[in-house]
Formats: sequence, C-alpha cells, structure tokens
Amino acid sequence: MNQQYQKKYEKPVSEFTDKVVQIKRVSKKTKGGNQIHFTALVVTGDKKSRVGVALGKAKSVADAIQKAVAKARKNMIEINIVDGTISDSIKLKFKGAVVLLRPGKKGSGLIAGGPVRSVVELAGITDVVSKIIGSKTKALNVWATMAALNKFKK
Repeated sequence: MNQQYQKKYEKPVSEFTDKVVQIKRVSKKTKGGNQIHFTALVVTGDKKSRVGVALGKAKSVADAIQKAVAKARKNMIEINIVDGTISDSIKLKFKGAVVLLRPGKKGSGLIAGGPVRSVVELAGITDVVSKIIGSKTKALNVWATMAALNKFKK
C-alpha cells in the first residue's frame, strides 16, 4: 500500500492521555419497558500539569466515553507542580469523600489508591502521598482529588 495514502487516514496522535475510571449501566422504567443508558467517568491529562475530569452519558458505552473525553478536555485545569510534586499538603472534603494529599520526597513515587492515582498520574505529578479517608466511591474520590488539585492552580 502507498505510504502517502496510509498517512492520510491515520488518526492524529493526541498529546492527551485518557483513562476510563468507571462505567455504570443506568436503567429507567418507562411505559414501553426499560430504557438502558451508560455513564462513563473519564480522566484526561497531558502528564505535564494539565488534567480534566468529566462524566459522559449515552445509550452506548463508546458514545458515553467519547462524550466524557470531549467534556474533560474542555474543562481542564492547569496545576502548579514543583519538582514533580505538589507544593503543600491538603485535606479536602467533597460531599462524603475526604482526600488527603501530601507532597512526596524525590523518588518516592505515587503512593495513592486507584481513583486518586489516575488523576494525579495524568496531571504529571510523580511523587505524592495520598489517603482516601471518607467514602470509597470512585467517582466521589476523583472529584475530591480534582477539587484538591484545583487549590494548586497556576
């Protein structure tokens, strides 16, 4: 196959990395039967200080993920990273979730649970210590982490 032809139809490489944190099936009782929809919680970031989170809803999983990625890229925040970590420790309550983020020593790595790790990793933070104290709900912990990182905006 001709290389020029092949390059024309390839997808452009994006600077952002997307990570699906949660997919839920939501059903609604109607007169005609059950209506099934899906929600996707997606974290997107460039691993250089920009990160965004969004929830997409659609009738298919692929469409829900696509919508969430588009929303997350639109609602990105840019955070201040000092030597691969955050500048100060923070404990933030968001609804039922309480998230504690502390700056890590150089080379300590990401010491964080699943939902917090996905947000912090895609933000470009390499050394951080975190603890989920309140709710164990993935979505709440992602939003709590975003609210905490929002305090370190540039």
